[in-house]
Amino acid sequence: MTLDFKSTYIRTIRERYFKSSKKEKSVILDELCSITGYDRKWAIRILAKGHKTGKKASGRSKQYSEESITHLKKLWHIMRRINSKKMVAAFPTWLSFYDGIGFNPQIKEEILSMSHSTIDRYLEKYRKQFARTKRTGTVRAKNFLNIIPIKDFTKRSQIPGALQADTVAHCGNSLSGKFVWTLTVTDEVTGWTENRALFGKSGLTVTCGFMSIFSDLPYNVHTLNTDNGTEFLNEMLQNYITKDKGLHFTRSRPYKSNDNAHVEQKNFTHVREIFGYERYDREELIFVMNDIYKNYFNVLYNYFIPQHKCIKVKRVGAKYRRTFDKPKTPYQRLLESGTLSLYEKEELIATFSSLNPIELRKDLSFQLKRFKRIFEGKSDFKYSFAS
Repeated sequence: MTLDFKSTYIRTIRERYFKSSKKEKSVILDELCSITGYDRKWAIRILAKGHKTGKKASGRSKQYSEESITHLKKLWHIMRRINSKKMVAAFPTWLSFYDGIGFNPQIKEEILSMSHSTIDRYLEKYRKQFARTKRTGTVRAKNFLNIIPIKDFTKRSQIPGALQADTVAHCGNSLSGKFVWTLTVTDEVTGWTENRALFGKSGLTVTCGFMSIFSDLPYNVHTLNTDNGTEFLNEMLQNYITKDKGLHFTRSRPYKSNDNAHVEQKNFTHVREIFGYERYDREELIFVMNDIYKNYFNVLYNYFIPQHKCIKVKRVGAKYRRTFDKPKTPYQRLLESGTLSLYEKEELIATFSSLNPIELRKDLSFQLKRFKRIFEGKSDFKYSFAS
């Protein structure tokens, strides 16, 4: 049998071989081996040669399309870069409003079927470009340490209204001079968070910030806990909190930032991620910042961004194992708390029904770009202090 005849014969049966069933393939191989005298394994390789377009990748085949991964990255940015477990909890609400280019029901089903570990795997390299740094401008207040008691950390509040407060400095690389601060207030039970921009952090300025925040909270407050900074431990704020509002005012232990962990963790997600680390030392900027906080950012986070809540801490050797509940938005936790009156509940639901998270996110992006133009002097924005 000549080599040309063997080649012609193999080309003739190759397509028939790969279109046949397993049983038929076995018969064809027996026939090929008997005619050519080839070994069976070598005959299989000869038939495969020229038929396969390329080597098959090892492992499982891809379950999710490139389009779904592209939209996943866009959603991660739109949802303010929250972690994967929160994204999974928020997708049912957010995807009903999302209408990105090329987004269709099939991609929606793919994204809804993703687990948090799958999201982490696809976003792992993409997330690394976002860094995090730390700065503090807290000055310890010594005169009020014996007046305002340390919080009893053996007791945990079970109803909304136990607040923690902290400040963040927008000072750039220098703490000298007067500049903008952000006052952040967080509820321990629900995670409901409000922010206010202040020019300086005197007792009067911080007290006015608390007045503004308390007027917007949809629930009653019973406790306020702060760190030991002079902006909180002063006579003016103490009189307002304890006498005017009738609240229980406590402080954390010195140099124990974890005592105020609920609000400390918001300093990055609720302040630094939107306003960064620039120095803001013009008073008119606080009005634009407060508009962003009150009407866009806080609304988006309180109604549509799920949060984890630690429900159990167990020490294992030198480490602590923490158990978290299912991610829920502060709005959901507040409704489930059972502390709201019927009127308050209906008002909260009506507010939620009137909101669209995608539109809120777009409006927030527009307002942040506007703020940047004002900060850089590229806008003719003027605020009249007499108005």
